[in-house]
Amino acid sequence: MSESADTHPLAPYDGVLVQSFGGPEGPNEVLPFLRRVTAGRGIPDERLAEVGEHYHRVGGVSPLPALNRRLVADLTAELTARGHPLPVVLGNRNSAPFVPDALDELAAGGARRVVVIPTSAWRSYSSCRQYREGLADAAEGREGLVLDKIRPFGEHPGFAGIVARDTLAAAREAVASVGADAVALLFITHSIPDAMDEMSGPGDGEGRAYSGDQAETAAAILEEVDTVLGTDLPGGLAFCSRSGSPHTPWLEPDVNDRLRELADEGIRHVVVIPLGFISDHMEVVHDLDVEAAETAAEVSLGMTRVPTPGTDPGFVAGLVDLLLERAAQARGEHPVQATWRDLDSHPAVCPLGCCPNLHTARPALCGKD
Repeated sequence: MSESADTHPLAPYDGVLVQSFGGPEGPNEVLPFLRRVTAGRGIPDERLAEVGEHYHRVGGVSPLPALNRRLVADLTAELTARGHPLPVVLGNRNSAPFVPDALDELAAGGARRVVVIPTSAWRSYSSCRQYREGLADAAEGREGLVLDKIRPFGEHPGFAGIVARDTLAAAREAVASVGADAVALLFITHSIPDAMDEMSGPGDGEGRAYSGDQAETAAAILEEVDTVLGTDLPGGLAFCSRSGSPHTPWLEPDVNDRLRELADEGIRHVVVIPLGFISDHMEVVHDLDVEAAETAAEVSLGMTRVPTPGTDPGFVAGLVDLLLERAAQARGEHPVQATWRDLDSHPAVCPLGCCPNLHTARPALCGKD
């Protein structure tokens, strides 16, 4: 390293963990993967096999593991290019390499304080606290190891700005093709149970942080598009990947239902923006690129799907900026928390009662409870 341990911009950290959901990388891994994802819910293998068909249609291989390996490589390269390299490793919740394996790798290299990048940008139990619970499980018995995480980053310029740039490009092309009166923007995120959304955010807050944060970001991106193009396009948030009991309320409208409504309203082309996802994993390549595209074709809607940030250089650079911000906070400094178009930022250390586990109280790291 070019700097001493005391002056290194990422001090006090000596390792980076990219913590992800995971995914199967072959047909034989599909059912074990789905069992881990749904552990404790009592879902029979017969139902899991139905879900598994989404993976088998693409050879039993989720695109997510390969995308995350590239993200690790690109983060490593970006850190090195800035002159302050750190080891970056991948650890998954539901497939190898698991988080404990990743921590073993970092510890073997001498890491004692690790900063974590969860591959989820938004606040809810399933997109934040469940990752924190996984960190608590993995850290148990590892004396001397400290784990911190970066803040939720859906509003960061390196995420929201990239999505806005690509949405603008797609909207411009659609408007030129069919006219502004026939184009709509549809921002998509993963549906979650309504009760989980209601309890997302800090315990003394208003709740609905998951849907609220994304709705605000979607509105800001829509405003940016309208300002640049001189349009007044309809737009809004819709949801995909609903699962669980049909008797349990989940966030709506479903993307396919909304596409049908837009066609009935006279829209001829929809720009679909997967705002809830940082990369093209199964909920994007199946639920949007297959199912939503089929629905759009059925109702004679043109459809453009905006890319996820994935490993866009601007996104990777933004993650490194977030690492540097978190390191400064760990040193007791108070850096400016950059956001896109003055959207609200949120703390890296989750407040008391943030996004609670509605089934079982479990320890979680990187928070005040």
